[in-house]
Amino acid sequence: MSETRQTLLGGSLSSDSVLAISRLANEPAWMEELRRAAFDTFSSLPMPTLQDEEWRRTDIRALRLGDVVPFAPARAAVASVEDLPSDLQSEVKSGDLTGGLVVQQDSSNVLATLGDSFAERGVIFCDLHTAVREHSDLVQRYFAQAVPVDYSKFSALATAFWTGGVFLYVPRGVEITVPLRAVTYLGTPGVSCFHRTLIVAEPDSDVTLIDQWLGPTYDGQAMSANIQETFVGQNARVRYITLQEWGRHVWNFSINRAILSRDATLNTLVVAFGGRFHKANVETELRGPGSNVEMLGLLAGDARQFFDHHTLQDHQAPHTTSDLLYKGALSDRSRSVFSGLIHARKAAQKTDAIQTNRNLLLSDNARADSIPNLEIEANDLRCTHAATVAPVDEEQVFYLRSRGLTEADAKRTIVEGFFEPVLERIPLQGVVERLRKVITSKIGG
Repeated sequence: MSETRQTLLGGSLSSDSVLAISRLANEPAWMEELRRAAFDTFSSLPMPTLQDEEWRRTDIRALRLGDVVPFAPARAAVASVEDLPSDLQSEVKSGDLTGGLVVQQDSSNVLATLGDSFAERGVIFCDLHTAVREHSDLVQRYFAQAVPVDYSKFSALATAFWTGGVFLYVPRGVEITVPLRAVTYLGTPGVSCFHRTLIVAEPDSDVTLIDQWLGPTYDGQAMSANIQETFVGQNARVRYITLQEWGRHVWNFSINRAILSRDATLNTLVVAFGGRFHKANVETELRGPGSNVEMLGLLAGDARQFFDHHTLQDHQAPHTTSDLLYKGALSDRSRSVFSGLIHARKAAQKTDAIQTNRNLLLSDNARADSIPNLEIEANDLRCTHAATVAPVDEEQVFYLRSRGLTEADAKRTIVEGFFEPVLERIPLQGVVERLRKVITSKIGG
């Protein structure tokens, strides 16, 4: 390990660390300048408190930013999946067959593959550090454009200290018929993760990306401050799935924003299972007429896990469509917050927008808060929203027990049925099977 990496491993969130990260990665001047500006913004913005509207149900006073370690020891690259550590190898091998794979351990890229037929057609799928060096002009055009540095204190933090990440570029007219997959594994005690994903789909392209974050649980605290930016060109189609399965010591802060052009289609699935704390802002700007987004979300909480999702369906153009469905099941003392906004701007005539949030409480001590919102400026549109928070129906439990199921099996069957409207919309069988297994383990099956 180099002297610089040793310093960073024991370092903190300082301007010296920002400079060291940039120079260690051999970045162009524009990225170093962006990091410096982001650090200045991070330093100037106050930490959110319970007095801030977005945070009044979300308490982060126990987070110790001064203990955050923004970098990890270097990991050696490997030639194939079989050369990965055994626990990471088993995770990578589970799931759907893919046309490309990027695996990162902590902040190091350890494996990257892409089918020859896709590479020959101009597709770029690699770690973000490599993309910044080898495709600098292309990355600069989009980097921090969907999520500006000053979006929040945590966006500034994530931009200043980003290490690790994925870049996906699909040229005009290219269709990738099998999913691509990125796996980020946080496997060093005390080290945090500042992962970033940048997706650019040119007009008439088609691609699916599965972005998975996971790792074991360690003592102490760690943070994941991550950003996902997606740009969907005219008549392009993108399916983007994020699977958050961090260890229970991780505080996760995620900002996921997409910008859609004319007649573009985006299907997103945001899954939250892991971590001690999870806060995600998931937003879509429908800038082009005829654009369409489906936003699915799924969470399962136990113990004292906390989940907070803030969503935005921002209709800026006419004849746009959005359909949001988020579902959560909570047991023990876990808690969730959902706050969703449909914003139909004055130009967004003929908007068709749906927002639905359903929550199932599996214990008397679990809690879910759901706050749906509408902001309507147009006068010719259809917008609906619905939210429910309810315990398991005891009559359903009684009925299933009368058919021979135990109480635990009856509740598991009810929860599986509760999640089915989300699962049946996911076209990837490997992802669905993984979700079913985790849900079963969460509810004691």
